[in-house]
This record gives sequence, C-alpha cells and structure tokens, in this order.
Amino acid sequence: MEGQEKRELLLEGLSCAQCSAKIEAETNALEGVTARMNFATQTLQLEYPRAKNGEDVVEKVRKIALAHEPDLLIREKSPRQETTETFILEGLGCANCAMKMEDRIGRLSGIGSVSIDFATRKMKVTPSAGTLSRQTLEEMQGIITDLEPETKILSEESSLDERRQPEKDHSVRKDVLLILLSGFILLGASYVPMNETLKLGLFLLSYLLVGGEILLRAGRNLVRGQVFDENFLMSVATMGAFLVGEYPEGVAVMLFYQVGELFQHLAVERSRKSIGDLMDIRPDYANLLQGEEVRRVLPQEVRPGDLLMVKPGERIPLDGVILSGTSSADTSALTGESLPRDLAVGDEVLSGFINLQGVLRMKVEKPYGESTVTKILELVENAAGRKAPTENFITKFARYYTPAVVLSALAIAFLPPLLFPGAELSDWGYRALVFLVISCPCALVVSIPLSFFGGIGGASRQGILVKGSNYLEALAHLDQVVFDKTGTLTHGKFQVTQVVPAPHFSAEELLRIAAHVESQSNHPIAMSILKAYGQDVDPSKITAYEEIAGYGIRATLEEGEVLAGNHRFMVKESINMDDAKVLGTVVHLSVNGQYAGHLVIADEVKKDSAEAITQLKALGIRKTVMLTGDRRSVGEKVGELLGLDEIHTELLPGDKVMALEKLMEKSTADTPVAFVGDGINDAPVLARSHVGIAMGGLGSDAAIEAADVVIMSDEPLKVATAVKIARRTRRIVWQNIAFALGVKGLFLLLGALGFATMWEAVFADVGVTVLAVLNAMRAMNTKGL
Repeated sequence: MEGQEKRELLLEGLSCAQCSAKIEAETNALEGVTARMNFATQTLQLEYPRAKNGEDVVEKVRKIALAHEPDLLIREKSPRQETTETFILEGLGCANCAMKMEDRIGRLSGIGSVSIDFATRKMKVTPSAGTLSRQTLEEMQGIITDLEPETKILSEESSLDERRQPEKDHSVRKDVLLILLSGFILLGASYVPMNETLKLGLFLLSYLLVGGEILLRAGRNLVRGQVFDENFLMSVATMGAFLVGEYPEGVAVMLFYQVGELFQHLAVERSRKSIGDLMDIRPDYANLLQGEEVRRVLPQEVRPGDLLMVKPGERIPLDGVILSGTSSADTSALTGESLPRDLAVGDEVLSGFINLQGVLRMKVEKPYGESTVTKILELVENAAGRKAPTENFITKFARYYTPAVVLSALAIAFLPPLLFPGAELSDWGYRALVFLVISCPCALVVSIPLSFFGGIGGASRQGILVKGSNYLEALAHLDQVVFDKTGTLTHGKFQVTQVVPAPHFSAEELLRIAAHVESQSNHPIAMSILKAYGQDVDPSKITAYEEIAGYGIRATLEEGEVLAGNHRFMVKESINMDDAKVLGTVVHLSVNGQYAGHLVIADEVKKDSAEAITQLKALGIRKTVMLTGDRRSVGEKVGELLGLDEIHTELLPGDKVMALEKLMEKSTADTPVAFVGDGINDAPVLARSHVGIAMGGLGSDAAIEAADVVIMSDEPLKVATAVKIARRTRRIVWQNIAFALGVKGLFLLLGALGFATMWEAVFADVGVTVLAVLNAMRAMNTKGL
C-alpha cells in the first residue's frame, strides 16, 4: 500500500499461543499499526504509515511482547532472511517425531522458521542470518538423529539415485524377518513344555528381537528429556507386563505393536506414492537440437532460446513456442481438461503437456526453474507450510494430550491402592499400562496432514492449485463468491459486432477514427477495434494522446479532438448522446465536442458460467455477486442471464476493492468471502479477499502471485469443483478425528475400568492409525466431483 512501511519481527522462544494472540491484539491497538502474528513461525508482521517513527513502533511492540513472554529474543528479520532452503529427510517415518523436529529446530538460534511436511519428507528452513552455518546444520542433524536415528538430511539437489537407494525395502524385509522369528519363539515358549528359566529366557529373547530398538530409543530420549513419546509408552507398558508376570502378553503386545507399525509404514508409503503419482508431471529429459544433431539432456541444462524436438508420446519439458509441426496435446495433468488441445506453429506450449501425434520443434522461452511444471510443483509442495486451523489444533492437542494421559495412568496405578482397601497395585498397575498403550496420538498426527495434502494433490489433478491447507479449509466454509465479469464469467475475447454512426458520419469514417484513437492502447477492446478496421494505422496523424483510467481516451487527430470511451466519459465531457441499449461493451466517440456514434463490442458468456452459479447455490453458497467496470445495462443483462444474486457495475479498479470490503463487513473466519478474477487486472481484489481465486491463470505470474487458489483452465465451473474437493477433504479429516478420539476414548475408559486388555489396546493405538491413514487416502480421489 502506498505510504505504508512494512517490517517483520522474529520472536524467538514464542511458545504460548494465547500470549501470541494477545501480542497481536495489543499491537493492532497501536494507532495506525496493523499486525499479523504467525505463531508457527514465531514472526510478527507490522505495517504502519511511513510518517511514523519506525524504531518507536518496534520499541513499543517489543515492550508489548516482553510483557507477555519475558524470555523472548526479539529481532528484526532482514530481506535476506527470506531465502528458504529445502532438504529431504530420508528415512522419516514417524509423524509425531516430525512434529517434534519442527518444534525443536524452530527454536535454534540460527533458524528463522521451519516447516516439515511429513507426506513429502521435505523440510523448508528459512535461516535467520541469510544462510545456514555448518554449526546450525549439525545441530539440526543432531535433533533429527535424537528423534529418529536412521533419518538423514539430504539437500534437495541430491541426486535421485541417492534418494532412491533400496534402504526402505531392506528395512521392511529386516522388520518382517524379526517379527516372524520373534513370533515363532513366542509360540515355542508358550506351548512347548520346558523349565521356567528357559521359558523366561525365550520370552525375553522374543521380546528383545522386536522391542530392543524401541527400548534403546526410549532410553536415549529419556536421557535427553524427551519422555512422552510412543517409544516410552510402549517400553513402560510392556516391561510393566513382565514385572506383573504377564510374560506372553508383554511380548505379544510388543510384537503386534511392531506388526501394526509395519502396516502403518506401508500405508503411509502407499499414501505418499499415490500423492507423488498425482504430481508426476515433471519431465525427465529434453531433446536438445544442436544443428542436425539431437542430444538428450536434463531439462535443467536447457536455456531460453535453445531449440528442442518433442516426439509423439513425450512430455513437453519446458515452456516455449512451436516453430514447426502440428499436433495435439494432452493437458489433463495441468488443467484437468479431458479433451486434447490442438497445436500449430506459433502456439505457446507449457511444460507438462504430452505431445500426442506429430513431431514438434519448439523454442524455449523460460528456464526450467521458471517453467509451469516447476511453479505447480512448488505450489503444491509448499502448501504444507500453510497449515489449516484444524492441523494447528491437532499439533497443539498432541503436545498436551500425551503428558495428560501419562499423568492419568500414574493416578490409575497408585491412587486406588492408596484410597480403597483391597485394591491391588498389580491389578491397577496393569490397567494403567493398558491405558498407556492406548494413549499415543499418532492416528491424528499422521492422518490429518495426509488428508489435507491428498486433497491438495487431488485438486491439482483437476487443474486447481491450492496454495495451502488453510485455503482448502476456507474453501469448505465459503459463504459468498464474488466474480469479476470480463475474462472470468465471459471469454474476454472482444469482437466489434456493430458500428452505429451518428448523422453526418459514415460507418467507415467512424471505424477509421476509432482505430486511430485506440491504436496506442493494448486493451483487448482496442485490439478488437484495430482488428475490425483491418488496415494499417498512420501514427503521424495522432498528435496528442491521453488515457483516462476508468473513462477512455482523449486524442488529437487531423479531424480535431477525439474522445473515445464509455457513457460516463461522454457525460463527464457534456457530450449529448443517447445511451445504447445493447448487450455488449459500447465505445462512444465524439469529434470536436460533437457526438459521432458508437461501436458495440460483444464479449461472449462462457458456456459453463451459468452451471457454475447453479452448482455453487446447490452447495449452499449464500450469495453470488458480480463486480464489473462495464456499464449497468450490460452488467445487469449478464447477471440476469447467469442467475447472480447481486450485480455492481461501472466500477473503477479502486471501487472493486471498496465493494468487496463492504460485502466482507459482516463476514468472519467461519464465513469467508472468495473473489474470482482473471488474476491480472484484479490483483488488488484477489489479495484483499479471504480467498482469492485466479481464473485461467496457467502460466500467469501475476495470477499465481496474487491468488490463494489458481484455476489453471478457463472454466468457472472449477470454482464449484474446488469447493466440493475442500468439503470432501474436511469430511475425511473430521471422520478421522471423530474415529480416532472416539475409539481411543472408549478404550481408555475400558482400560481404566479393567475391561480392556493390552491386545485391545494395541488395536486402539496402531490399528486406528492404519485405518485413519487408509481413510485419508480417499482425499486424493476426486473423480466424479
């Protein structure tokens, strides 16, 4: 915003969500200051008038923050801190551990912010000093090794071969062998007659085969102060079973826990693979033309201006223009369109299209890092950094849930024997152990992010890019949808359909004057007038030229002063005229103050616009609105044709923002307002809305930058599809929450009352997690929506 200063503060050590909200509220109460707190990244964004003393504002904010959390380290983030580095966490298999890694790494002094996406195993780190030092990298690896010893940090640039080593297959085989061996020994010790000492030895051997690694992890974590995790809970529960003489049950619980963990691992890996397959649009190679020679190279090696050959069946590797050849392309992976797109010389092509027929020669226009495929993949993969309120709730819930359950287990074990005569410590201790086995929150911590990520991946398969799970959740709650007209509900492809001269002017003369006046404008209406004129324009005949935003053009030609613009322009300049009652954009002209006539430029309504409005209303969207700069008669006719609830016409760019803000006055976070625009002219409105949706924004940097959701095709109906996907994802998320908490709550109660054994406890822990992950995978299936 003009006249505004922006600064960002890093509040290291911010750990209290309630304090965070109070700091934001009190900072917003400062005169002229707007504050936005991000509790997850510990950052506070400030915006205030440039006339204010910035240092004074920052000092006041420091005092506010320290009043709530005295131990905070507060410093300003510099522009160079915005460089984000991406790493692959090879071997990451524990969602709960990933959450702890994110928390602990975020507290390191050299880290500005960190986000770990369990689904893709990607860790995005923003250093607080521009670059990551070796010491910080070592500290990060130390934290990761503490929590998951086999997990390694790899840079994103590491070769695919390094990431695809057969470690996982080897690890799965090893786990299966240990489980089978432990199971045979358990059966032998349970059913083959032998002395008690040998039997105990076999039970211990069977236990250590499947539980030794868990015991070691629990011990290491205990030394480091990491008490409340699944390793600790399983170790205490199963060792407790041994202490009370339940040897077979102690071994069996650990054995079935490991079986459940194996199934959970396989389910998560399958889910990750399914999401990866949805995103499998990255080209593997490019056929580089060097003279008559064709050389296969990596797409990253190709530079703008290079020539490529694309054979039938191959994926177009980079964005460019066709120089020779004709074909058709499968664009479904990018746009969700089922019908192939015809390609000819001069057409633009985007990376990720699949060439279906002829051989194409093309010139590359953008480097690989700026190609459409790269932007799409970055958007989808970065979406995990913008977490939905539900995800943040689960993260906070898990932080307090496990300690609360452990304390409850201690109370169950020791209070009844102390308070009630006849209550035995062994009986209540066993109940407490069952209680502990049930308590791990993995089902929620694993399945919720996978559900949101699956929803985002499925949406991208439909040609809908959602920048974060927070926007996906907002889409599910939409209350009002506001549309731009031109280029959104209509094609935005103008054509002159009528030339209506006033007396004393001919149609040819009127079109010639209009073409000369519009010749220096790049507006689509001007292009349509020049196309209709069909002749060369002599620029020497234009001696003065002025564009007046929201009105039209004033120019001086050999005929004199010419005005060309809308009805308001004629009224403003006191030109006597009759308003044309037609469906289309009207350009009025006057010469030397005398009305000369008008041109009618038609803009066809898209074939799916009416269906989009109908479906949105069927989904329960309370109000659909159109904002347009077009004149009232045109806007009202389009609105009536489509069945819109409200139409606002003759709006200047700034008026659209004001109209949207008025619609948003009574809305809340639970009833968000979306704005759907073409992503180029509507950037301010897209940015101001709760959810900005850019229409037909494929390849448009302006659209991708300004919007929260980008519909890559040119179909308004995809707005309704996005809402359906969001609502389906939300249903799956809440199914998992209700299922996990319901089952765990039931078994916690049964365990405390003595009706549940450790066998049921293992199902309530691992079984629920496996089922929740399998349910989360449904979010990826968006067919039929």
